[in-house]
Amino acid sequence: MSSIRKFQVTFDCAEPERLARFWCEVLGYVVPPPPDGYATWDDFKLSQPAEQRDSWFACSDPTGVGPRLYFQRVPEGKAVKNRLHLDVRVGTGLVGEERLAALEAECARLVPLGAVHVCTLYDGTDACIPMLDIEGNEFCID
Repeated sequence: MSSIRKFQVTFDCAEPERLARFWCEVLGYVVPPPPDGYATWDDFKLSQPAEQRDSWFACSDPTGVGPRLYFQRVPEGKAVKNRLHLDVRVGTGLVGEERLAALEAECARLVPLGAVHVCTLYDGTDACIPMLDIEGNEFCID
């Protein structure tokens, strides 16, 4: 039996390209080149029937290590808490006040991009900052 090494994380959302570009900024991901035969993503979009235009977008880790993120447009809005969320690891190797300062600095970088700071959890040693992305999906900085 072969083991799976690659996977993608799929987000249901209202505006796939906007959300993908937000996550590119958060994670340092990149937008892949447009499909073969198209010079730009706009050229590709214009080739699609109107009902399919802007129905999906993706971004990927430029190192090829992290999973591809895929964003698909759905008609319904977010209604309940996510059952799955991303943990953005920024304070690895740090503890205490240094860890908290690193997380707060990352939070301060993400808020102007449209992220929402929910709260800061800190017990004197470990810290975590729950946040919302630009469509209200939960994620944590830890």
